Amino acid sequence: MIRKIAPCSGNIIIVAHLRILPVYAYLCCNQNLSRMKTNLRKSLWAALTLALTLSACGGSNAKKADNETAQPDTTLVMTDSITTVSLRTGDTKLTWLKDNAGEKLMPHTLFPDATDGLIDSLALANGIPSTISVFLAERERKLILFDTGNGAPQGHMAEEMKRIGVSPADIKLLYLTHFHSDHIGGMMRGDTVLFPNAEVYASKAEYEAWMQMPKEQNALVVKTMEAYKDRLHLFEFGDTLPGGVVALDAAGHTPGHTAYRAGQFLIVGDLMHGVALQREHPDICASFDMDKGASATARKRIMQYAEDNDLRMAGMHFPAPGFLMK
Repeated sequence: MIRKIAPCSGNIIIVAHLRILPVYAYLCCNQNLSRMKTNLRKSLWAALTLALTLSACGGSNAKKADNETAQPDTTLVMTDSITTVSLRTGDTKLTWLKDNAGEKLMPHTLFPDATDGLIDSLALANGIPSTISVFLAERERKLILFDTGNGAPQGHMAEEMKRIGVSPADIKLLYLTHFHSDHIGGMMRGDTVLFPNAEVYASKAEYEAWMQMPKEQNALVVKTMEAYKDRLHLFEFGDTLPGGVVALDAAGHTPGHTAYRAGQFLIVGDLMHGVALQREHPDICASFDMDKGASATARKRIMQYAEDNDLRMAGMHFPAPGFLMK
């Protein structure tokens, strides 16, 4: 059933039950974001017409809306491109915030084990759709930020937070998937912490590994962790963190790479850099993966975990709009 339709400064905001809004599948599957800009509004209105027709029919499906396993509500905020998408499932709302500007394509050369024949068969010769993304969860009356993107000026996390009415000072919990610069770069603004009230959580394995790396490799990590040292908490895989979020072992991409389960969502960090390639070919690794064998193993294990538990995956390099649905 349609819950709200409202104009907002030239944008279109639609909140609806996803099971009667097929445009979301269109968003997930469309690999050409430039074509999506011109077609999206027509698709939304077509979906809206279908949604109104189906909601008028009633039926037993309406009774499932409040169940934990019901398909989530969706909010699309549309300007010239899609930069913010929110899903709500059960007691958790998860918002995708696009950190990079414009379109991002991963060159297929970043996946050296992918043959030219495979790349051509998937129509990925011009690049693999991707993003640099951040996720904001609202759960148990807490605002939880997962990663922080690149940071200004190339990162747009702070702008996207402001767009949805959230200030960095509002963030009380910051959960890091790992310590690469496109995940922790937004924690600082120059020499000043961007999140003055946030308790920061990272895996002990990740912290210890990076602290032992050469200075030319870990300078940003050392500076950032030192700035937050009085609010830094190190956990073991399997721990349940504030907000009822569970930290899962996804090591391989980095030594302490972490996936987080928040309700029926699974935030998987850099589990996949090229979804269009790696989802069906999980043994193929990106050159960014520090331990390729462990990375492939983690990828298969986490994807199976998501399937077994009917979880919706969210990834920091998934193509817009940041979520994978079944």
